Amino acid sequence: MASTLRTPPRFVPTLTTVLDLPAEAVGTEPASPAAAPAPPVDPAEAVALPPAEQRSEAEIVRLEEQLLHRVLQRVDLSLEERLSDTVSAAVQQQLDAMVPRLREEIEAVLRALVIEAMAAELSENTGSTPASGA
Repeated sequence: MASTLRTPPRFVPTLTTVLDLPAEAVGTEPASPAAAPAPPVDPAEAVALPPAEQRSEAEIVRLEEQLLHRVLQRVDLSLEERLSDTVSAAVQQQLDAMVPRLREEIEAVLRALVIEAMAAELSENTGSTPASGA
């Protein structure tokens, strides 16, 4: 059975404290659930419920929505920064790879332009008389 026990990934919450509830607290239920509705939960102070506590379907949906909202807020805070860093790194890698090829292409284009300009200049001046005057 030791082979089935694995260490969970670091992002998975793990139980760090075991609480012993008194026997009378486990079996008791609220006197009248309709008389005492649950107060609104502040998302910043929300905590896990004990397993013995039961919630209505509407409360479960509301808690799930609050949890989803809190998780999305945390993701939004770091998503833009991480995306920016990742895109910047990828663009820089592509530029680093392109620079040698661009230099070769620019050199080839400039060489061709200089050759064409020299050829045009020489072809225009071949039929003229030399400057030394014969």
